[in-house]
Formats: sequence, structure tokens, C-alpha cells
Amino acid sequence: MLLVAIAIWEIVATVRAPAEVPDDRAWDRAAAAVRSQHHPGDLIVFAPGWIDPVGRLHLGDLIPLEMAGRMDGDDYGTIWELSIRGARAPETAGLAPAWQGGFGGVTVRRFEREPAHVVSDLVALAGGAELRGAGSRPAVQLAEVGFAPHRCAQVIPAPGQAVTLDFGRIPLGTRLVAYAGLADVFTRRDVRDPGRLEIRIDGEVVADARLGVDDGWVRMEAATTPGEHDVEVIAEAVGPKARDRRICFAAEARR
Repeated sequence: MLLVAIAIWEIVATVRAPAEVPDDRAWDRAAAAVRSQHHPGDLIVFAPGWIDPVGRLHLGDLIPLEMAGRMDGDDYGTIWELSIRGARAPETAGLAPAWQGGFGGVTVRRFEREPAHVVSDLVALAGGAELRGAGSRPAVQLAEVGFAPHRCAQVIPAPGQAVTLDFGRIPLGTRLVAYAGLADVFTRRDVRDPGRLEIRIDGEVVADARLGVDDGWVRMEAATTPGEHDVEVIAEAVGPKARDRRICFAAEARR
């Protein structure tokens, strides 16, 4: 009886699946709804993540590289979410839509909230940081991490060693939010050893993450005291065989 029920479910799912995929007309209508109310600087996201190429086909001209490579969505006050099959984007978790509409299987939602106030951007400051240890100087770039683009500062420590970026005294707010991951899908395929990122404020470790080849864009957060503080970022290629371990990070001090 159970096998019969499973077989019937599979038949129904197979028949329904094509009908649940929005066609080009649905996407055109959804995109038109966004364009009619969109303002420069509004964030556009798609859910689930695998429909991102389809969404960009219809709205990619409204998603500049800086937005595509964002650290996260917290710096944006208005977020447009286009989703199918009831999915939600991570950037809108916990938010209630100010407006929403359905367009042939594509749900469009607009969210409004107070954006994060950035006190210091460590990626922008990375070029001036003092480098200690065996490894490359930080390079600010748009890198692939976890199969997604991210604007980040990339360092390559020598195998089994760590490099320290000393930012000196910089302004902090009430929290430090950071992300890190291993860049370059081909290097991750060939080199399986992990990396590690540590952040210190006034000599004290406030964030520490092990970065595995399958971990993607890892978030770290720490409460901070407003004012100027000494900040260091330590990136390590864990293991003597961890050659060309491209560690990318982004961090913001937020009020």
C-alpha cells in the first residue's frame, strides 16, 4: 500500500512540476512590477538561489557589480525579493513585506527597513594595513566564494603559516560583522586543506572561524565598544600542503 501511495505521489508531482515553473511572460510581468517602483540603490534578490540566473536575465541591469558582490544585505533599506514555490531569500529573513504581488508563479515582495550604518569598511582599508608574516599583500577584488561573487580582501598565506593585517586604530561602532571564505573553485577542488580567519580588537580575539572548502561565505559577528580601537585580521593556511589557499574576507564596523 505504501509503494502504491508513493507511486501515485510521484506521478502527480511529475505532472504538476512543469505547471509550477513560471514562464517568460510571468517573469516579464514580475520584472515590470519591480521596475515601476524601483529606485537606484534598492537591493534585488531571488529565491531560491538557483533561479538567480533567470532573475538576472530580466533585472540584471538594475544589479550593479557592487550590489552583486555585497557582503550581505544589511546595508540596504529597500529590498525587492522575487521568489517561486514559496521560497524566501536569506536577506529578508524575519522581515514583513511592505507590499507584495503574484505574477503567474513569481511572487514579488518589497521590504523596507532601517539600513545598517557603516562606521568603517575593512575591505576599503585593507590596502593600508601593515602586513606581518609570510604571504601576499591583500588584494581587493570581486572573487568567487561559495559559487557567488563577493567583494573582499584576498590574502594568500604561505602553506601552514599565517599573515597578520594590522589596521592600526580605526573607528568602531556597536558591532563588527565579518564574512570570510576560500576563493576560487578550482583551487578548492585541488587543495582540500582548510583556512582560518581570526579578528582581534585591542589584542583580544573577538571572532575566529575555520574555513573549509565547502563552507562558502561564513558569517562572524562580535559586539564592540564605540570609539577607536586597534584591529588585526589574521589569515592562516592550515596545514603544510595548503598551497595557494586564497582566503577572502570582508568586515564592517556598524553602529
